[in-house]
Amino acid sequence: MPLLKRLGFYFIGFSIGIIFLIFFFKNKKSEFCYFPNCRVLKEIRENEFQIDEKAQPILASNKIEEQDIEDILTYGEVNFSESDTHAEPCRTYVIEAIWNEKNITFTVKNCPDYALLENVSVN
Repeated sequence: MPLLKRLGFYFIGFSIGIIFLIFFFKNKKSEFCYFPNCRVLKEIRENEFQIDEKAQPILASNKIEEQDIEDILTYGEVNFSESDTHAEPCRTYVIEAIWNEKNITFTVKNCPDYALLENVSVN
């Protein structure tokens, strides 16, 4: 079988496979997190999220709403040097983001069953 014919069969099969994968994974809401920052934020978002009483007035005074918190927990950066990643059973993470042209820092305690927003700092 000539090389050109083999390549043709290969690309036809490859194209059918790609179309098959696109069709089946099109509506699947899967997220692939390979980096530590993404893994931590995904784990926090998947847990039941609670806000500490000390953090609520800071959120209210800066007009930070629930959607803003979700955005920060999606696009923020985890500062691992200030986080306590080895605590048991709840790890504490410091998440930094820029929100409305201000630097915002969340301190989140991530437990096996829930995530607690302990502190908010807006600069």
